[in-house]
Amino acid sequence: MHSVLPYAAGNAHPRFMGWVQGGGTPVGMLAEMLAAGLNANLGGRDQMPLEMERQIVAWMRDLFGLPETASGLFVTGSSMANLIGLLVARTAALGGESRKTGVAASGLRLSAYASADAHGCIAQAMAIAGLGTDALRRVPVDARHRMDVAALARMIAADKAAGQTPFFIAGTAGTVDTGAVDDLAAIAAVAHEHRVWFHIDGAYGALGMLAPDVAPLLAGIGQADSIALDFHKWGQVPYDAGFVLVRREADQLAAFASPAAYLARHPRGLAAGSPWPCDLGPDLSRGFRALKTWFTLVTHGTDAMGAAISHSCALARALGQRVEAHAELELLAPVALSIVCFRYRCEDANAVNAEIVADLHESGIAVPSVTTIDGRTAIRAAIVNHRTTLDDIDALVHAAVACGRRRSGLSGADAAPPPAASRPA
Repeated sequence: MHSVLPYAAGNAHPRFMGWVQGGGTPVGMLAEMLAAGLNANLGGRDQMPLEMERQIVAWMRDLFGLPETASGLFVTGSSMANLIGLLVARTAALGGESRKTGVAASGLRLSAYASADAHGCIAQAMAIAGLGTDALRRVPVDARHRMDVAALARMIAADKAAGQTPFFIAGTAGTVDTGAVDDLAAIAAVAHEHRVWFHIDGAYGALGMLAPDVAPLLAGIGQADSIALDFHKWGQVPYDAGFVLVRREADQLAAFASPAAYLARHPRGLAAGSPWPCDLGPDLSRGFRALKTWFTLVTHGTDAMGAAISHSCALARALGQRVEAHAELELLAPVALSIVCFRYRCEDANAVNAEIVADLHESGIAVPSVTTIDGRTAIRAAIVNHRTTLDDIDALVHAAVACGRRRSGLSGADAAPPPAASRPA
């Protein structure tokens, strides 16, 4: 305990705002301990832990408005969930025979599309899938950092004219840098027109469907062919608890089911209950991730979880207001969900703001992170922890300004004072 606990990253702390990570809960910790004691392998077999996972699949299917044909799977995180979505789309485009003959045998040149601000795991998935990152078209974004849907349509049309086969569009519900939400309904319309698989990377923002004030931003999410999300972000479930939903289970089975003698099924006994999770993804051995998610949902309820999501967005708006009201600070992107990107105004601002973030880490006061917005180094505060309060927001602002003044050689008397604190609307 003395060697590990003091040196953890600290994402359970209310002032951990560096990356989009949930804070966990005591009930989730208890569930993790019970799951370890049960030591269930959820690759398959007819067992109660799988029924609990299937219950959560049904709940998520209803939450996002997907049909009863939809299937789901717990995975490590949305990097894996996005990869699974892309692999299912690839098989749907090339046909099940491609699993035997390979991608090249089809003779098709597949192309995929994601916004310039999409998570890097989409490009990584293209590389892993053997399609190459050159086949991923990075669509420009608008002033709100959302995918430019008109540009998307033009790029698809150009690729078709050049003999390419567009097969996959990844919309984003909560981008990694700014938290922007793409116009999912408009992207769905383009995907439908061109008969292209529509995937949504909702790792961060998809669970915003639980919050009445956030859900309208996700309009169109129910039109997706697949959705990736993380319960260990806004869901506050302890790591790891990623999840993928696929609109048609048949598509997921076509991509992954691999019959083998040692996995033979039977109508009775432990070999019953087909299809098994190993038919829906690459893992045969899988832990009981569903228990900590089920405990969290049942103990706290979706209303309370939605309220926590709304609260984090309100705190982000409050931080954005403080930044805009402070003469020494500058807001670098609109506040869409609960991520705020800002910087301290000074000469050599890129270098200074990177040092401010490191200073804050070493001070122990708060943990934001660094990103780049339009070539400018930003202090990025991702407010996800359910324990964060307005006092924590004010502490971050005060400390960031103090660090900026020290780095710029200003005294407190030389700099403008921060605005008076106010409660978020």
